[in-house]
Amino acid sequence: MGAMRRLNTIARDVRPDIIQGWMYHGNLAASLAHTLTSQSGKLFWGIRCSDMDLSDYSMQLRLIVKLGAWTSTGPDIVIANSQAGADVHRVMGYTPRRMEVIANGIDIERFRPDEITRQQIRLELGISPEQKVAMHVARVDPMKDHASLLTALSRVPDIVGVLIGAGTEQLDLPPSVKALGRRSDVARLLTAGDIIVSSSAFGEGFPNGLAEGMSCGLVPVVTDVGDSRLIVGDTGTIVPRSDPEALASALSSLLAWPETRWDEARQSARRRITEFFTLDTASSRFASIYGMAP
Repeated sequence: MGAMRRLNTIARDVRPDIIQGWMYHGNLAASLAHTLTSQSGKLFWGIRCSDMDLSDYSMQLRLIVKLGAWTSTGPDIVIANSQAGADVHRVMGYTPRRMEVIANGIDIERFRPDEITRQQIRLELGISPEQKVAMHVARVDPMKDHASLLTALSRVPDIVGVLIGAGTEQLDLPPSVKALGRRSDVARLLTAGDIIVSSSAFGEGFPNGLAEGMSCGLVPVVTDVGDSRLIVGDTGTIVPRSDPEALASALSSLLAWPETRWDEARQSARRRITEFFTLDTASSRFASIYGMAP
């Protein structure tokens, strides 16, 4: 409640031209702040997920999602970060006056290949230069499906798995997998990889870890969740969700690649992000919708 009071005080004092909500709780908070300022500016909501399995989460969250659907005609525009998210929320009963999709933007200067850093990280982690490394960036959460990921990696012991994210250090790991827990140097760590894996079973809209890995030149192997297929395009492999055997097979198939194919695939993955999913592209879309385009 203290945070809500501070938000409302700021909104009344500043009377902003735009109030932007972010995710379910933030959207409702933005709506309340907008009401308390006599609806003086425009109200925007942000949707960041797709087909959430809410049975895995609290009753409070389920009620907030339903309340969001009931009040979704209030904002001027609802902005989803994925087409999958926009489509799913319409089915869930969201009936906004206008729905827009703006894909997340990646900082391609921060997330980029770096051979020197790659060697340093591998030395730190005890990974030899010739080993293939699959990176996975996600907190431990039911939607991320670490169970399927670890089952798949256990079947491909020639690939070293590196897990980055809160709670990963507490997982029961196969011998070929390392868990680093929550880290603030993800961009640096990703340079050590060859493959970026997204194993989510549901809920993803635009998985940042996937796009950031691709921006670092990692070859994507992902489950068909959210807009992952759109992000990957023809640069990687899409497998069914919650299917460890299919995920293991996709990973194993990469081990037969010659280095020339790896080089081409790395370049293709990064190019996909630099062409379609940059910060500049996303910020331009937001500026246009906000009415601030030059």
